[in-house]
Amino acid sequence: MEVGMKWPLIFLVMGVCACDTSPPASQAVVVSSAAAKSTPTQTAVLRNSGQIRFVAFGDQGTGSPMQHKVAAAVGQVCERLGGCDFGLLLGDNFYGSGVASIDDPQWVTAFEEPYGALGFPFYAVLGNHDLGGDGLGLDTEKGSYQVAYSQKNPQWRMPARFYDFSAGPVHFVALDTMAIFYDQDDHQREAIDGMLLAADTRWKIAFGHHPFYSNGTHGNAGNYNGWAFVPVANGEHVRTFFEDEICGRVDLYLSGHDHSRQDLVPDCRGTQFVVSGAGARTTALPGTNKTHFQSDKEGFLVVDATDQSLTLRFFDANGMMDHERVIIR
Repeated sequence: MEVGMKWPLIFLVMGVCACDTSPPASQAVVVSSAAAKSTPTQTAVLRNSGQIRFVAFGDQGTGSPMQHKVAAAVGQVCERLGGCDFGLLLGDNFYGSGVASIDDPQWVTAFEEPYGALGFPFYAVLGNHDLGGDGLGLDTEKGSYQVAYSQKNPQWRMPARFYDFSAGPVHFVALDTMAIFYDQDDHQREAIDGMLLAADTRWKIAFGHHPFYSNGTHGNAGNYNGWAFVPVANGEHVRTFFEDEICGRVDLYLSGHDHSRQDLVPDCRGTQFVVSGAGARTTALPGTNKTHFQSDKEGFLVVDATDQSLTLRFFDANGMMDHERVIIR
C-alpha cells in the first residue's frame, strides 16, 4: 500500500494528538549503506580498537536553553570520563517540521551552536518531526536535506536514511523508523540482513526514533497512544518489523520519540531496549513496563563498549549520573 493511500486515516487519528571536527583517527569507523552505495568512509576518534564511548539522545532539536544545557552537560561528562568518540541523535532533530534546506537557520540554532564545540561527530536518524506536518511525517522529501547536510558539515553523519557502520567492538544499524511506521520498508527489510550478517563485531546495536517498548506517552509499538485498534497510527508496522528483523539479532536498541529516559527490563528474544529522548524537554511516564530505571527529567545516555561488556549510564541535565547498568554476554 502506498503512503498516500493512508494519509486520510493518519490525519484523522493524529490530528487529535504531538569544518571536519575529527582529527586523523587510528581506526576507521566504516560506514556502509545499501541505500547509498557511494557513501564515503567516515572516521571518528577512537581511544583504542577494543573500546569506544558514545552518547545517545533524541528529541533535542528545539534550539532552547534546555537543549544547550544538556549539550553543556554532555561536554562536561565526556571530559570528566576522558573523552567521547561520537554521538547518536535519535530523531526529531528539528522541531516542529524539520528543515527546509541544507541552509535552513535551524542547522545553526539546533545543531551547530549546541554541539559544535563538543569536537566529535554525531550519527543521526530521522524522526517524525523531521519529515514535516508538525510531526505527521508525511513530507518525506525533507529527509533528503538532512542526508545532504552530511556533505556540508562533517560533524553531522547521515549518509542515507538508513545505514550501518562499525566502531570498535560494535556494529551499528541506523533505522528509518518513519518508513517502517508507514509500511514503506521493503528496501530496508532487504538491506537489514546484509547489514547484520556482514557484522563481525562483538556487539550489535540498532538505533532509531520509534520505540518498541516504552513507558512514555506514546507507549509500546502496536499500541501507540493507546490506539491498539487504529491501523497504522498504532505502530503495528513498527512492531512487526522489530519482531521480524531486530529481535534476537541485535543486543541493544536505542530510541527516542518519548521524551524521557528509560532502561527497560522487557526484552525480545534477548534484545534489550533503552529510550533516551530527553535531549531538550520531557513528557510523562504513564506506562507499566518494568524498568531498571526511568526518569522524566532531561538528560542523556553514555555507553562504554568493550569486548567484554556494554556499560549504560544515564546522566541528567546537570551532568550527574543517576543510573548505571552493565550488560555482559
